Amino acid sequence: MSDELINTLEAKLDELLRQCKRLQQENTELKLRESDWQRERVRLIEKNDLARTRVEAMITRLKSLESE
Repeated sequence: MSDELINTLEAKLDELLRQCKRLQQENTELKLRESDWQRERVRLIEKNDLARTRVEAMITRLKSLESE
């Protein structure tokens, strides 16, 4: 193999390694963000359920007052 071909292959390999490292870092960041979004989703579902329970309790109280 010629020196020029070897240098070209080395340059391409170096670029491939840089891209691989960048993609690994991006993947790690995306997994962390997904985890954050999942926790936020659970928190919002719990908050929504609490609000629904309170509204249902208020409706029940209003109906009982209406009946009296």
